[in-house]
Amino acid sequence: MPLIITILVLYVALAVGIGIYFNRKAKSVNEYVLGGRSVGPWITAFAYGTSYFSAVIFVGYAGKFGWNFGVASTWIGIGNCFIGSLMAWALMGRRTRVMSKHLDSSTMPEFFEKRYMSRTLKIIAAIIVFIFLIPYTASVYNGLSRLFEMVFHIDYSVCVIAMAVVTAVYVILGGYKATAYNDFIQGIIMLIGIAAVVIATLGSKGGFYEALKQMSEIECTSGPMAGMQGAYSSFFGPDPINLLGVIILTSLGTWGLPQMVTKFYTIKNERSIKSGTVVSTVFALVVAGGCYFLGGFGRIFVGNADGQPASGFDGIIPAMLENLQQYHLGDLLIGVVVVLVLSASMSTLSSLVLTSSSSITLDLIKPMMKGKLDEKKQLIVLRAFVAVFLVISVVIALNKNALISDLMGYSWGALAGAFLAPFLYGLFWKKTTRVSVYVSFVTGIGLMVLHYILASLGMLSGTFLGFTVASPVNLGAFTMIISLIIVPIVSLVTPKMKKADIDRIFSCYQKKVTVQQSEAITAGEEVIADGGAAAVMVNKTSAPSAANKKQKKKKK
Repeated sequence: MPLIITILVLYVALAVGIGIYFNRKAKSVNEYVLGGRSVGPWITAFAYGTSYFSAVIFVGYAGKFGWNFGVASTWIGIGNCFIGSLMAWALMGRRTRVMSKHLDSSTMPEFFEKRYMSRTLKIIAAIIVFIFLIPYTASVYNGLSRLFEMVFHIDYSVCVIAMAVVTAVYVILGGYKATAYNDFIQGIIMLIGIAAVVIATLGSKGGFYEALKQMSEIECTSGPMAGMQGAYSSFFGPDPINLLGVIILTSLGTWGLPQMVTKFYTIKNERSIKSGTVVSTVFALVVAGGCYFLGGFGRIFVGNADGQPASGFDGIIPAMLENLQQYHLGDLLIGVVVVLVLSASMSTLSSLVLTSSSSITLDLIKPMMKGKLDEKKQLIVLRAFVAVFLVISVVIALNKNALISDLMGYSWGALAGAFLAPFLYGLFWKKTTRVSVYVSFVTGIGLMVLHYILASLGMLSGTFLGFTVASPVNLGAFTMIISLIIVPIVSLVTPKMKKADIDRIFSCYQKKVTVQQSEAITAGEEVIADGGAAAVMVNKTSAPSAANKKQKKKKK
């Protein structure tokens, strides 16, 4: 125990120290919220990854879905890697950075305002962000506190409050850069910790092959594969349809979450996008793949009580980790796990509170003050709302009985269901209309709220096309897909924005710039060079092909 406490104290001291260091540099709203849009590729990639994966994934999702789908739950981590990270960076990274800078937007609600020229959209989006990030924040507290109870035997409420205080200190002091640099350190801990925990945990059952053999001997008792022995060690598991729902929610969902998308706002340059794509993808493969792979073996560690884990879904991973205490390095491994989950949780939590407080301050409070809120006052209000958001989420998190996966399902489903399609189409498609954005907001939020009410009343049961109706995870995946279909359909039949406004908004992708060309003399071309370098006007997307055509005409 002294070793574990020492590791924990050193980690917390480092996190707070980084917050104090960057406090001197966070003197403007741009620096506090976006880090001056000058964050390097590794820092940005780790900030993206650590905001993506937290105690919600490690404790809640890995435990529950590892139990439900067995070793096939590893597909969720693979989906997170290739859809949630690789494709997100490749498709959205550059365009988000370029257009957000062009529109001078610091938050996702502000993007909606300036892209669709509607202040009302910004206000509605800011309210949605503030309300629906709270249950996700509560689920982060929930996951970490369960692990701390197992290790330290500390009361759940004490864990929740202590974590909120530490996070508040470094976020309030240092803003985005303190969060991002802490994320980098936390990400390294997560990479090392996941690898160590997976090896040690499976080692306690005789290694990978022995653990897989034990999984193959378990008979499936429910679902479409009921009665099948070996379903939990099979390629697609006992319930591939509901597995698909989890993959969609946890992978595609990142494309529409404000705390994830705004990471692209901070990218430093083009090279950072390429490097960040690779780093983020590898990080997701190790962390998410490792978490879900580990959770897939939960049934050989936890007793079965009428088809349910004896420790409850959120107690599966802590129960698996208790097996590490039999090793002579058990205390060290437990210490690594505690810091691992604390790192993952604090990084996600800091991103959530910064996103929420910036949306409320910049998108609601600042416009209401009509110019009376100068830079210094904005920073004060931003820091105040960090504290307010943390207090509200702590109150909700103290309801220990809320299932982690449900809290995250409702949060991600509502946010991504409302925002994903309008944001994605807004980056690529000029014909996206203002009305379609309103429809997406109403559809995403309306479906998730209605589902919550009906589920609370016990009015949801059975399956539809193989998907479990009562699962907020499945509904969250459905809202994302339906919004991607609704937005273009509504856009085709509703009034378009003015062509002049659209051309101005999308001009950032066709911007003419002057560059220095070191090799200026080419066949059939006449240039004026000065000292071996020529100033040439080029168009980022169309100039090369136009120049080639012109050159061909000259040759003819």
